[in-house]
Amino acid sequence: MGLEEKHREEKSKGRVHAICVSDIRGVEKHQILEGHFMVDFGIEGDAHGGNWHRQVSLLSYDKVQAFNERGANVADGAFGENLVVEGIDFKSLPVGTRLKAGTVELEITQIGKECHSHCAIYHRMGECIMPKEGVFAKVIQEGVIRPGDVMEVLGINGERPFTAAVIVLSDKGAKGERKDESGPEAKKMLEEAGYQVEELLLLPDDPEILKKHLIRLADSRQLDLVVTSGGTGFSLRDQTPEAVMAVADRNAPGIAEYIRYRSMQVTDRAILSRGVSAIRKQTLIVTLPGSPKAVMESLSFILMPLEHGLTILRGSASECGRR
Repeated sequence: MGLEEKHREEKSKGRVHAICVSDIRGVEKHQILEGHFMVDFGIEGDAHGGNWHRQVSLLSYDKVQAFNERGANVADGAFGENLVVEGIDFKSLPVGTRLKAGTVELEITQIGKECHSHCAIYHRMGECIMPKEGVFAKVIQEGVIRPGDVMEVLGINGERPFTAAVIVLSDKGAKGERKDESGPEAKKMLEEAGYQVEELLLLPDDPEILKKHLIRLADSRQLDLVVTSGGTGFSLRDQTPEAVMAVADRNAPGIAEYIRYRSMQVTDRAILSRGVSAIRKQTLIVTLPGSPKAVMESLSFILMPLEHGLTILRGSASECGRR
């Protein structure tokens, strides 16, 4: 084994320094001698456990030590983290990375988090490292982890399905004054096409709220696809295209253009759609009209050709022209 290969292997392993849980949410966690990790839940006895994507939180012991050297003087679990691990920079690992420690296997589902209410550490130090350095994971294989166990970075499962989110923009829907049918239809079509739909959101026609969620879904959750429904017309409240382009890194106009082209064969009112398609980091964002019928038609036009583009965004396919 060469020095470079040995260094790479060492960097892909760490050691569990502490396991922490809490009986209620919103408080510092306390250390336990071993953790029983359960599929579809998290750590037995932890208040943050449940059938959701943030079952287990992880933080690098090295980051905590560096923070303490600046005078923080925090103990393990003070940031609400479940696992403190020495030797792994979790923030550098992409969503989908699998980790193994003891008999447990985890999969990273989110990088960082938004801090809604600043903790005592933030007020004392002016910062908190968990929102920037912490990651979240779900339990893939049940088992036990104890302090001192080696944690290994297994890498990403290249066969995992594409991940997606559906966002419906509707003032009346968000107020409960109208039943949303577009979102469930889009979710159903995506799942039937093999996508793993992680979130279905119903939001008011507020561009600032939409931008906040688009950034979160692309940067923290690192989803492959985000589909929006509504807010693409001529009304003054229709600001979806502007919100998308405000957070986008790159334009991908062909998708929206093709939807308009195919939709004009159904109705000439398709020329009034202001829908856009763009990319933020490795997430494709596509805006669709608001009606369930238009959503179903639009998705049926693009689902098949999208697969190759999303594979390229993941970095797992070469860009090749049509032969």
